[in-house]
Amino acid sequence: MGFKKQIERRRTFGIISHPDAGKTTLTEKLLLFGGAIQEAGAVKNNKIKKTATSDFMEIERQRGISVATSVLAFIYKDKKINILDTPGHKDFAEDTFRTLTAVDSVIVVVDVAKGVEEQTVKLVEVCRMRNIPIIVFINKLDREGKDAFDLLDDLEQKLGLSVTPLSFPIGMGYDFKGIYNIYEKNINLFSGDSKKNIEDTIAFDDIESPELETIIGETAAQQLRDNLELVEGVYSPFNKERYLKGDQQPVFFGSALNNFGVRELLDCFIEIAPSPRPKMAEERLVSPIENELSGFVFKIHANMDPKHRDRLAFIKIVSGTFERNKPYLHVRQGKNLKFSSPNAFFAEKKEIIDISYPGDIVGLHDTGNFKIGDTLTEGEILHYKGIPSFSPEHFRYINNADPMKSKQLGKGIDQLMDEGVAQFFTLELNGRKVIGTVGALQFEVIQYRLEHEYGAKCSYENFPVHKACWIDPQDRKNDEYKEFIRVKQKFLAKDKRGQMVFLADSPFSLQMTQQKYPSVKLHFTSEFE
Repeated sequence: MGFKKQIERRRTFGIISHPDAGKTTLTEKLLLFGGAIQEAGAVKNNKIKKTATSDFMEIERQRGISVATSVLAFIYKDKKINILDTPGHKDFAEDTFRTLTAVDSVIVVVDVAKGVEEQTVKLVEVCRMRNIPIIVFINKLDREGKDAFDLLDDLEQKLGLSVTPLSFPIGMGYDFKGIYNIYEKNINLFSGDSKKNIEDTIAFDDIESPELETIIGETAAQQLRDNLELVEGVYSPFNKERYLKGDQQPVFFGSALNNFGVRELLDCFIEIAPSPRPKMAEERLVSPIENELSGFVFKIHANMDPKHRDRLAFIKIVSGTFERNKPYLHVRQGKNLKFSSPNAFFAEKKEIIDISYPGDIVGLHDTGNFKIGDTLTEGEILHYKGIPSFSPEHFRYINNADPMKSKQLGKGIDQLMDEGVAQFFTLELNGRKVIGTVGALQFEVIQYRLEHEYGAKCSYENFPVHKACWIDPQDRKNDEYKEFIRVKQKFLAKDKRGQMVFLADSPFSLQMTQQKYPSVKLHFTSEFE
């Protein structure tokens, strides 16, 4: 198969949603259709000890949430599909924002009863900023929920989307009969039997045919006809160009837990979703069909396998092919590296692979060379943009609880910070160490992982900080800057890369500082020009 063909058959996408909307369940059902797993782990059911295939960290199993972004791939109808399952929990938002730099399109999962929730709003904003094509999947139709049209309005108003339904539910909750597939013009009847892997569909070209009554009953048939007429009147027909530009968002209905409506979603997805797209580097636009390899690290996961202390750097291939044992330039370090065992992911298994194409995610064993945002090329100097650190919301002093283990603690913190779990600051005044996170749950994860993966114990103390602001070092010589450094000495720290950071203790003091020292530029993300 030619190089271009390989690129065209790849679909790399992320699944995003508010926690509990059923994202991990949907991921599993997609794997089921791809034949990558034989049976899905019921995510909620504690009687079954098989937990979801895509959650592999102990803390996720205890809480039933996904903490780390996992990468899953499978082949379906000759298309190679790479899914990045992201954590929905807002404490792990940063990981999700970074993952969005590595996907070509997204599927947003919405709970039929709760509608659009706050986490969905934030994530969709990031997709809109980058014009990522979006498909919406409205989940849990076998439960009572909001009216389909109310949900569509919700999507338009709260998320600013311009939606067009490609399938429509027949009834809901207790009366849920099935789904009419507008895209393929057929009806999928719901039997409510979750053991059946795939429901039967009935082709239905003519919605006016009296046969409809015999299948779903008179009331439901009339209601469906009225609804479809409304859909035609209100929503503009699906237009693939608009979808790819990020101007129109198709909507599907279904129930992932009962494996219902998932095939429709997948069949339409592989037809319309984009294959790998060009990506903007600081230097130029890089097209996937270029012959020379380029790719960037969007995630680092320490200790994928607790038995072996290994870190895996996840690299999204943007252009060219990645070959085993071929030397590539690590742009930031300016040195060549070669990799004897690059991993590809197939469902929950990792396998060593000889060649990977644009759109693929490759896991490289890392001894500490990689940081998030690093670029690999065949010699060209390229930097991919868009993987910033955000200002954390919570701060705590971190203390060593076991003096005998200070070396392990140092190493553990170092590796976890490389992974981007949290941010690390050292106070200028007394050298005390501070950890900043986006969500409070992260502190627990760090404590847990330090103890279980590095054998180090830590304790925390509260540290009242409102925001961390990166200081733009453009004009260090002026008196105002020197005055700022002298007066604010006890609020200054350095981040992991040695950049100077001002830790404001309240919104008021931040405002006063900005007024008093107008020439000192403060930024809320670490990526500023």
